[in-house]
Amino acid sequence: MATTYNNLYLDARKRLKAAGVEAAQLEARELVCFAAGKNREQFLRDMSLYASDEVEAKVAELMNRRLEGEPVAYLIGEWEFYGLPLDISRDVLIPRADTEVLAEQAILAARAAGEGARVLDLCAGSGCVGLAVAANAPQCRTVLADVSEEALKICRQNIRRNDLNARVTCVQADARQAPSSVLWDFDVIASNPPYIPTRDIDGLDSSVRDYEPHLALDGGDDGLDFYRDIAEKWRTALRLGGVLLFEVGIGQAADVEQILARCGYEDIETFQDTGGIWRVVKGTANQ
Repeated sequence: MATTYNNLYLDARKRLKAAGVEAAQLEARELVCFAAGKNREQFLRDMSLYASDEVEAKVAELMNRRLEGEPVAYLIGEWEFYGLPLDISRDVLIPRADTEVLAEQAILAARAAGEGARVLDLCAGSGCVGLAVAANAPQCRTVLADVSEEALKICRQNIRRNDLNARVTCVQADARQAPSSVLWDFDVIASNPPYIPTRDIDGLDSSVRDYEPHLALDGGDDGLDFYRDIAEKWRTALRLGGVLLFEVGIGQAADVEQILARCGYEDIETFQDTGGIWRVVKGTANQ
């Protein structure tokens, strides 16, 4: 029996809700849109129309994979961050709403630095933070850096997808090593590094543990290895008065503040996400 797009969506939403998926409404819509090859406007326009058998079968297949734990962003190959559409693969973390706090602070810092500001997104992954800065602080130049060539491939796709080729470049760099001579004189370094303690990875939700790249999750024994290395080794890449911005995990803010203070950063500030978690730590290289 033929089913309308609306009923396909309602059934998917119901099943996702029953499985405890918080964003059931959003995920159901994205899955049906992807299966039908429609954007959101086309989906809303066509909700009363009947879906083909092929679309129904595709939705059923996607729903089965989702209910087994595979994240929607990997199923459909894209996700939105700070209003930007981004290509996503299993080589990069899925951008999360929590990280918009890091992007917001980096945008403010880039704007404050003025015309010609230079911004580095270190451990860039999909490039979501750096691209958000480039799109919202058009006077700046942005570099996306990651150790993973597969991640940089996604970064390049996202630069092209958002028409930011003129102001955003990519470079391969290991955040735990001192920067090369080409990476210097930045006004802003923003980093969302791996910060899960190694022992905690097995206890993560299966949608993260089994699908997202461990290279982008594992922060060492206490989860703070990258913060120590970046704060110490990448300070030379900052201009005098430049700022280093970190996203941190739950309960890590105080430790990261101390790391920045020990490395000589000043004017240290911490910012909350929408859930009240201390999510971003900022330090300034004043000397």
